[in-house]
Amino acid sequence: MTEFGERETKIGDREANATRAIFFVSGFGAASWAPLVPVLRERLVIGDDLLGLLLLCIGIGSIVTMPLAGTLAERIGCRRVLIVGAVLYAVSLLSICFVDSFRVAVPVIFLFGGLMGCVDVVMNIAAVIVEQGIGRRIMSGMHAFWSLGGFVGAGLYGVWVGLVGLTPLQSTLIAAALMLTLTAAFGRYLIPYGGGGGTLIAIPRGIVAFIGVAAFIAFLSEGAVMDWSGVYLTTVRGMDFSLAGVGFSVFSAAMLLMRFLGDRTTQKVGQCPVAVGGALLTFVGILLVMFAPVDALLYLGFFAIGIGSANIVPVFFSLMGRQNVMPVGTAVSAVSTMGYLGVLAGPAAIGFVSAHTSLTTAFGMLAALSILQATVGFYVFRKLV
Repeated sequence: MTEFGERETKIGDREANATRAIFFVSGFGAASWAPLVPVLRERLVIGDDLLGLLLLCIGIGSIVTMPLAGTLAERIGCRRVLIVGAVLYAVSLLSICFVDSFRVAVPVIFLFGGLMGCVDVVMNIAAVIVEQGIGRRIMSGMHAFWSLGGFVGAGLYGVWVGLVGLTPLQSTLIAAALMLTLTAAFGRYLIPYGGGGGTLIAIPRGIVAFIGVAAFIAFLSEGAVMDWSGVYLTTVRGMDFSLAGVGFSVFSAAMLLMRFLGDRTTQKVGQCPVAVGGALLTFVGILLVMFAPVDALLYLGFFAIGIGSANIVPVFFSLMGRQNVMPVGTAVSAVSTMGYLGVLAGPAAIGFVSAHTSLTTAFGMLAALSILQATVGFYVFRKLV
């Protein structure tokens, strides 16, 4: 029996659509959590220091579950992990609305982060297996549905609260119900097995470690742009605070667009040009953000960063099915963990470098990391393709 051989049922569009639905649910849940942060802060009457600790609980919860998720998927199957994980993910999101003390908030948010991390890893394992079984590029489209879920989740919350006048609890209840409905509708079509578990805790080795480095840089840069672009525009470029979010909005829109076009683009020009060229385009975009003499070129820089970085991670996740150093499930767990460490490290690293030098220098560090990412990516493709 091969790893994806005799135990496979025939994989087709039905399984692909089910996996896309889980990507949407994951992104939707993450976006539905964000508006609850200020609500939670007000209800618990806590300062920014304790709020920061609560937010850190999400990261810690994800880091704890991500290295274990591949083995869990192998032992009980992607379908069971994703259905149970998505259901508990929705329930834990709703439960945050009932938290009334800091002592209760810590375990609830830790659990929410752990479920988020577990679902993220296993849905990528499922996507790698489905992509292999269906015989064509679909990974970028999968990640596009995660981004789409984020856009829809954030947008609907604004509609429900701002226009309809619902309370945060009512809005979150609708969001959780939508997540549960999609899981119930598509869960039965998810693949029932995992991608090979290997060791209990996923530790990257060999070529997987290099892929993990590339993922780390990709997520670090994305987190840095998300958290620091507004600060950069207002403090370094002197823009009005009303324009603080425009850079990230342009970046996000470009990323969503390119992820929907990513599979077709990758099939046409190849994986290496998309990943390595994307890193180089990100480098150019960061330089435009740093040195553009006019605002139009500045926003073009954010657009270039979004276009360039959109498909780097999906392409590298697709490579998990080509390497034979680690089982697919363990490899995806390891790379996902390194990527999420980048999300956690990015904003902090920018803040540290900025405090000791300048914010412009910190963005220059992102540009240098993009060159490193391109170099690592070129090495990975020489070894695997």
